[in-house]
Amino acid sequence: MTTSSANDPYYSRQSAQWEAAPRIESTGSDAPGPLTTDEVWKYAQDGFLFIPQLFSLDDVAEMLAEGERLTKDWPDGRPGIIREPDANIVRSIFRLHHHSEKFQQVFSDPRLVTRAQQLLGSDVYIHQSRINYKPAMNGREFFWHSDFETWHVEDGMPRMRALSVSIFLTESHEFNGPLMVIPGSHETYIRCAGKTPENHYEQSLRKQEYGVPTQDALQQLLVGREIVAPKGTAGAVVFFDCNLMHGSSGNLSPDPRVNLFTVYNSVDNGLQTPFCDRPPRPEYLAERTVRAVTCSPN
Repeated sequence: MTTSSANDPYYSRQSAQWEAAPRIESTGSDAPGPLTTDEVWKYAQDGFLFIPQLFSLDDVAEMLAEGERLTKDWPDGRPGIIREPDANIVRSIFRLHHHSEKFQQVFSDPRLVTRAQQLLGSDVYIHQSRINYKPAMNGREFFWHSDFETWHVEDGMPRMRALSVSIFLTESHEFNGPLMVIPGSHETYIRCAGKTPENHYEQSLRKQEYGVPTQDALQQLLVGREIVAPKGTAGAVVFFDCNLMHGSSGNLSPDPRVNLFTVYNSVDNGLQTPFCDRPPRPEYLAERTVRAVTCSPN
């Protein structure tokens, strides 16, 4: 049954009207790690941290090649490959940490894991992993959304103890649909209007219509703030909080945009029963077994 507001501070999709609610959990932690105090403070204040060059071009080339291999060799009938709704263009491939030894190594790289552990203040496990493609001249947009709203309602993630990591596998510039974020928006939880449809994920992975903010909600989040688009060369990385409002426009440029994502969730924040009256989404979208990530050797 749908969880009521009495025991769920992050309920959503239970009304015809949207609402704004304060975040309960703190962002960032006092745990030791490779990030400086200023970097942790910036992440806590803005909800994201941009690192211009964390991986080498050789690293990136290997990741791109592995993504191309998976796209070509993906078995018929295996879930996890998502195509655009009106074209046979691959939009995303999910559960890379399960299907690729190369990506398992990437997601256990200490350059990522130790920073995630420091920001979340605990050991972490992989909640989700994917690669997103925006082909030149034809890459589609991802509308504004908070990942946590979906992960809470449809997956059963109890609290805001998770973060995403976006690795640039191509240059991300102002014309090819870069990630856009609203700094500071992670402090406000938007309760979305409507009710979760049955098997919502089958449609939302192509075009999400439920669990997204209204124009009025976005305008409220933007009061006193400006949209920021972290841009940089291949090998750059963005760490961003699970409740940060973000999206990206379509790619009308001659340059493709490819990003590799992993989501680290605190081992203390394992998934529960979804906070809606629907069964949980498939595990290629939300891992339900908590296995702490062990750092691989550099």
